[in-house]
Amino acid sequence: MTSLGVVFLPDLPPERLRDVVRAADDAGLDDLWLWEDCFKESGIAAAAAALAWSTRIRVGVGILPAPLRNVVVTAMEIATLERLFPGRPRIGIGHGVLDWMGQVGVRAESPMTLLREHVAAVRALLAGERVSVDGRYVKLDDVGLEWVPSHRPELLVGAIGERTLKLSGELADGTILTGGTSPQQVMEKKRLVGDDANHIVVYLHAATGPGATARMAAEGRRWGYDNVDDVSVVGDAVALAAGAQTWIDAGADTVVFQPTPDDPDLEGFIRLIGEQVRPLIG
Repeated sequence: MTSLGVVFLPDLPPERLRDVVRAADDAGLDDLWLWEDCFKESGIAAAAAALAWSTRIRVGVGILPAPLRNVVVTAMEIATLERLFPGRPRIGIGHGVLDWMGQVGVRAESPMTLLREHVAAVRALLAGERVSVDGRYVKLDDVGLEWVPSHRPELLVGAIGERTLKLSGELADGTILTGGTSPQQVMEKKRLVGDDANHIVVYLHAATGPGATARMAAEGRRWGYDNVDDVSVVGDAVALAAGAQTWIDAGADTVVFQPTPDDPDLEGFIRLIGEQVRPLIG
């Protein structure tokens, strides 16, 4: 069964998160997703709060930038979340925005090497292994987690390019595709991932209510899309469900609706997705 979620954009102040979490929990959504964008909000801190404020939804972070984080700290944080809220955290790791990584002095000379070493080490640590590695970026000497989760939590990779997609298929449980990915691109990227068991998560720009078309057009300009119609859905619950089904048919296992940052009623948007769109999608 396809999972549906909504992303809480880091354009919104952190103090809005509690009401959004409760709306998502009450509306029957499967997931609420968060971003760790420089220089806005911490993914793990927000995820911990969201998981504590909710009773049933899964909370995803898409993504944690590998250059910004020590691999052991990342594994410890994910393990802690999984032990506190079993089966509900969904954590993605990726390259991060390279310009931002440069701003804070952690841009890697070889982002692919760093991501490979980081994901492999986190996966092994979460599985309860003792890890010794002398990599280009990750160096561990007989390291193991004290509080290993009873089941290794789902680990995803945020991917755009061919090499990162293939790495995700090799090392991760799922792949996160950014907003602006068309259904045709989902099919192409799923083929590059190459693992049928790899769970495909895609962000989908969406708008409803008064001014939805104009707001989505502005969003398209903000992201630099040539044609926003190919990468977004606009309209009522029936239109959003029908549009999302196109991405599902292309291979998405989780569709995360991405509202415009100026949505006039985010909680109402969440209720629409959970209460009206969810029942229309199998």
